[in-house]
Amino acid sequence: MKQGKEKFMDLLAGDLPGEPLPGQSLLELTGDRQVLIENHRGVTQYSRERIGVKVSYGELLVCGRGLELARMSQGQLVVAGTVDSIQLCRRRP
Repeated sequence: MKQGKEKFMDLLAGDLPGEPLPGQSLLELTGDRQVLIENHRGVTQYSRERIGVKVSYGELLVCGRGLELARMSQGQLVVAGTVDSIQLCRRRP
């Protein structure tokens, strides 16, 4: 059962298609060569085949070949290499 805050945020999101709410992560994929993740909460795993990134609702797993963190700041990070898949692993309440 969703809590009041989550219900309210869902209602707002319905009115703003494509726009993340404050604090939510934004994922942008450029072809199969680059992934930009905004509002991340840190890197959870790192290898040339798999990079895990913590986000507010779970973890994003970027899988591929020759992956590397091309740029990372407090607000955003860029994964570069050949991207084969991106998986969202939701945190369970």
